[in-house]
Amino acid sequence: MRILVVEDERKLAKALKEGLETDHYHVDIAQTGEEGFFLVETGSFDLVLLDVTLPGRSGIEILSAMRQKGLKTPVLILTARDAVEDRVRGLDAGADDYLIKPFAFPELLARIRVLSRRGSPDVASRLRVADLEVDVVGRVVKRGGQVLDLTAREFDLLEYLVRHQGHVVSREMLTREVWKEPARHTPLDNVIDVHVARLRGKVDERFHGKLVHTVRGVGFVVREDGPA
Repeated sequence: MRILVVEDERKLAKALKEGLETDHYHVDIAQTGEEGFFLVETGSFDLVLLDVTLPGRSGIEILSAMRQKGLKTPVLILTARDAVEDRVRGLDAGADDYLIKPFAFPELLARIRVLSRRGSPDVASRLRVADLEVDVVGRVVKRGGQVLDLTAREFDLLEYLVRHQGHVVSREMLTREVWKEPARHTPLDNVIDVHVARLRGKVDERFHGKLVHTVRGVGFVVREDGPA
């Protein structure tokens, strides 16, 4: 189950990620309203844990935009606001549940289980950029209608880059989110560079227009019509 946590309190976001991953959920973090809205639009999530007060777009604005676009992904609002009118506002905007901070982690897990039992939401199962299509469920990648032969690691790497298309992804992020080794003492930079090079060869070499780009000294980005 893939969960998006939109929370600007870094300690809380980190604690939620660690706790949920211990319970075998896959977790992505957004710490601003704009980043959260971007990931909601471009990603494929089974549940969104959404703070109300965020830099940029508020949680209510994100939620309202999701529902206006027809996105039915379950949303559990996390907030310190305990007034009845605040809860009503969130529920009226389309929230599926509401949890007041501070909360007990076991209660959060229980509420997540309840929401997950309500059925799979109608969320995008395909990610696209230019003529590249990533079938997240079937784990099939096509470019220009041609199936690309990717390894499991290359698929995970490409999926992560495409989910963050237009945004630079650092090697540290890939180490943490794709390789799942946040506490590694020896950097994986060389290993990551090799995998990106192989992935670029399969995604870009035989096609018009480069999609996988290196941002020197920073990381990598998937984007259309950018400099190589």
